[in-house]
Amino acid sequence: MKKITLAVSAVAVLGIGASAADALIAKAKQAGLKPIPEEKTALYKLIDNPKNPITDEKVELGKKLYFDPRLSKSGLISCNTCHNLATGGVDGVDAATGHMWRHNPHHLNSPTVYNAVFASRQFWDGRSPDLEDQAQGPMQAQPEMAATKQHVTDVVNSIPEYVKAFKRAYHNPKMKPTFKDVADVVGAFERTLVTPSRYDKYLEGCPKALSKEEKEGLKIFIDKGCVSCHNGVALGGTMQPFPVAGKYKYANVGDFKGDKNGLVKVPTLRNILETRPYFHNGAVWNIEEAIKIMGETQLGIKLTDGEVKKIKAFFGALTGKKPYVRYPALPASMEKTPKPDLN
Repeated sequence: MKKITLAVSAVAVLGIGASAADALIAKAKQAGLKPIPEEKTALYKLIDNPKNPITDEKVELGKKLYFDPRLSKSGLISCNTCHNLATGGVDGVDAATGHMWRHNPHHLNSPTVYNAVFASRQFWDGRSPDLEDQAQGPMQAQPEMAATKQHVTDVVNSIPEYVKAFKRAYHNPKMKPTFKDVADVVGAFERTLVTPSRYDKYLEGCPKALSKEEKEGLKIFIDKGCVSCHNGVALGGTMQPFPVAGKYKYANVGDFKGDKNGLVKVPTLRNILETRPYFHNGAVWNIEEAIKIMGETQLGIKLTDGEVKKIKAFFGALTGKKPYVRYPALPASMEKTPKPDLN
C-alpha cells in the first residue's frame, strides 16, 4: 500500500572540531542515544504497527477524527484539545482539563503526542502498550472526553462520509466502524507525528549540526548519567522509578505514585523547551529548575548553574521539525448524529 511521506530536514550550525565531535558522537551512541532515521524505510520499521499498518487512507481519516470534537460527550473536546499540535503537542496547563472544565483527578499533566510512537509504554503509569490502545482511554475518561464506546460509534456511523472513508481505508465495502477501528486510525495518524531535529543530524554523523555549547551540554548530559533514563530514539519512554536519590519537592501536587511498582513513564525530551510545564504533575514551569530537580532526585547530584545552562542549550537542539498538518474540514453532522451533552 502507498504510505505517507514524512519530511526529514535539519539546519546546520557552526560547531567545534570534527575529531572531538566524532568522539562525542560515538560516545553518545555507546550511551544508548539513537537518532530518528532519515531514511524512510528505516523510519517505518520503528513507527509502523504490523497489527495496524500505516496507510495514507488511515492517516487522513485518523487526522480528521483526531480533530473531531463530536467524539466527546459535550461535542467540544477533541484529542487535539489536550494534545495541541500547534503548541508542541500539549495543552500548556499543569493538569489536563476536560469535560465540564474538570481537571485530571490525580493532577496529571498531558504528555506530548509528538514522538510518542517511540515510547515503549503509554500513559504516565504505562498501562497501554501502544498508541492504538492509548487512544481508547481519553475518549472514555470522565474528566476528559467523557464519551462511551456507543457514543463514539454512533457519531462515526451516523456520518456517511466517515463510513465511506473507513470502507476505503480497510478495503471492506461492508464495514461498519467499531470503537476500536476509530482508535486504530487515530493511532495510525499519531504514529506519523515525529519531529527530526539537528540532534538527529548530528548523531547521523554531521558534526556541524550542533553548536559548541550544545555539544558541551550533550557531554554533560551523558557524563552525569541523564542517559540512564533518557535514552533511545525517544530520549525517554520507558518505565523507571521516581524519585530515586532524593525527594521530589512538589510531590504533594496531586496523588500520583506511579504504577503498582512505583514506576513512572519517562517523558521524551524531544521538543522539551516547547512542552512546559514539566513532570507528571506539571508542577515546574522553568526548564532550568526542572534540570536541577532531576539531578537531585534521580542522580543524587547538585548540578552547577553552568552545567544546567549547557544542558538547556543541548535541549534546544532537540526541538524538531513538525510534520505539516493541515486542519481538516470535517463532514457535516446528520439527523442521527448524537447531540452534544454538556452535563
